[in-house]
Amino acid sequence: MPGVFELNKAADGQFHFVLKADNGEVILSSELYKEKTGAEAGIASVRANCQTDDRFEKKTSSNGKPYFTLKAGNNEIIGTSQMYASEAARDNGIASVKNNGTTQAVNNNS
Repeated sequence: MPGVFELNKAADGQFHFVLKADNGEVILSSELYKEKTGAEAGIASVRANCQTDDRFEKKTSSNGKPYFTLKAGNNEIIGTSQMYASEAARDNGIASVKNNGTTQAVNNNS
């Protein structure tokens, strides 16, 4: 099964999405959007930007855990990864977003 976006409505009425890999693990999480259309545009932005290496920014959290963000062409963050145990695991996460981020599958749970 290929990756899938899940579009959800938060308890406060805002919308967000996650990208899940083919194994069901969340590999990218969005910010909160006030409107569903904003979250849908975020999904489109992941699809448009996930194949471009320089859109991924490798980072290290304050507790030393590696993670990454995916940015749009305007340098706005589209999504953030989980915290990883190693840089190699983070790099595998980036590869997974590249492999799964162009999926057209969306589970709309909103």
